[in-house]
Amino acid sequence: MKRVLLSSVLLAVLAACSTVPVEETPQSPAGAQPGLAEQPLRVPDLSALPATTPRPLAGRFQAVAWSAVPGWHDDNLADVWKAFINNCKGLMRPVSGSLSLPARATPRAWQPVCAAAANSGLQPGTADSGAVRRFLESQLRPWRLLDAAGRPAANTVTGYYEPLVHASRTRGGRYQWPLYAPPDDLLTIDLGAVYPELAGKRVRGKLVGKRVVPYDTRAQIAASPKQPPVIVWVDDPVEAFFLTVQGSGRALLPSGQTIRLAYADHNGRPYASIGKWLADHGQLTLAQASMQNIKAWARQHPQRVQEMLNADPAMVFFREEAIHDPQLGPRGSYGLPLIGGRAIAVDASFVPLGTPVMLATTYPGTAQKLDRLVFAQDTGAAIRGAGRADYYWGFGDEAGARAGRMKQRGEMWLLWPKQAGAPTAR
Repeated sequence: MKRVLLSSVLLAVLAACSTVPVEETPQSPAGAQPGLAEQPLRVPDLSALPATTPRPLAGRFQAVAWSAVPGWHDDNLADVWKAFINNCKGLMRPVSGSLSLPARATPRAWQPVCAAAANSGLQPGTADSGAVRRFLESQLRPWRLLDAAGRPAANTVTGYYEPLVHASRTRGGRYQWPLYAPPDDLLTIDLGAVYPELAGKRVRGKLVGKRVVPYDTRAQIAASPKQPPVIVWVDDPVEAFFLTVQGSGRALLPSGQTIRLAYADHNGRPYASIGKWLADHGQLTLAQASMQNIKAWARQHPQRVQEMLNADPAMVFFREEAIHDPQLGPRGSYGLPLIGGRAIAVDASFVPLGTPVMLATTYPGTAQKLDRLVFAQDTGAAIRGAGRADYYWGFGDEAGARAGRMKQRGEMWLLWPKQAGAPTAR
């Protein structure tokens, strides 16, 4: 779901062969370990963490004092410790060194800090803001993120969230709109296995005879007599569509049980806006194309709903997960469950996954400051460039309303172990 530039020669070859679209590693919890957040923090000896070859980062970093970090002394850190400990659980997993995965913060740099956190006596959920701030100041040093030219990096901050849909495991009545598990014939081809310069780039397709061709579009899947396995049937087509756009969500079943639909895969097709389709067809203006207005249009034009949905060729596939802790969201690209208001998606070529970040931005549609300690735990299709971020607001309608309005400017300060020098990646 993320795009990269390839050499013109390879692009020409791929285009000539009418092969599947070229993509980078998807926004998915590669290497995710179910239940990792529920396990205790285990910090291995430093000798158990191999010194793998550093990965170059595209940005630069400038060491600053804590007093130079916007909002550092104003952020209430009482709810941060749980996220910090969970982040350490991810940091203390040995890295594979595979270039097919997004860059990760160097585990060896973080081992002393995570060991100190495990022995601090601070408990998730009960640690007070002052104690957390003192611990972080004693262990970490802030580094301002700069772009490749050495200028302070300022970029767009958007928002995302985890939606809720009403659904049933069986089709009937108002439950008519499917959310799919990955189809059996979906192929993923790692180009980096053949072309090292394309490490992390993948194509998706299916086998027809002896040829790999692009996988079916949303319209082709909907019209096919052989569809992917359905996890649940949703009662509203627009709600189902926007859940696929977010990449994960929760489903409330008639029994009262709530399950999570976590991102599993996708068909490799580029996303296209149904709001733009409505505008292009004179149904709504772009300014009117909110979720509420699109839902209203769908109710007024039920015979054209599938036509509208087919305007987006992309299709996301899910897997079902149980929900053990309602505070924890879906797992991001770092393999850890996200916590609302304390996680962001980043461009990992500038900010390695697992890095604590002070994000300085503003609330959606306002000039009110939103300076928050967050953790780089996700990536995204449109999250590209120094300082670019997608802020995870959490679960539910209020989070969705904020996420939908958010398009602010922001800057970042990476918090890195004092003894380790400038931020590095593996």
